[in-house]
Amino acid sequence: MSTTPPTGRALPEGRYPEDRGRTPSRVLAVTLTLLVVALGVGIAYLGYTKFTTPDIDGTLVSFEIVSDDRVDVRLSVTRDDPSEPAVCIVRSRSRDGSETGRREVLIPASPNGTEDIRTEVITSAPPGLADLYGCSLTVPEYLTRG
Repeated sequence: MSTTPPTGRALPEGRYPEDRGRTPSRVLAVTLTLLVVALGVGIAYLGYTKFTTPDIDGTLVSFEIVSDDRVDVRLSVTRDDPSEPAVCIVRSRSRDGSETGRREVLIPASPNGTEDIRTEVITSAPPGLADLYGCSLTVPEYLTRG
């Protein structure tokens, strides 16, 4: 059997392999396409979670070490929707960096977008500093019970 290339000349038999179809290359192309699409979706998700503006933003304004078992903390909390309650976690750490106290602070709904919150953290060891662990709009039920 001889095959005729596009140039119109016949190829000698036995010198060139027979055309076996393109099934392996199609499978490879489909697999690579799916892999590239999945990788693109993964990168888009990571970009969305890393670089979008959060609905709530908390900042530690100041802290004052009152005694060996107490730190007073001042926070500034900004929400996109101030009609939603929020929660922030503040903590105290000793000089070696270990956590010595933690407190969840409920920020109730209000007409203001930015709130100035003052609270205290009771510590189990002499504190070295206080920091804001994070804020969320997902308020635990035990903080909202009357």
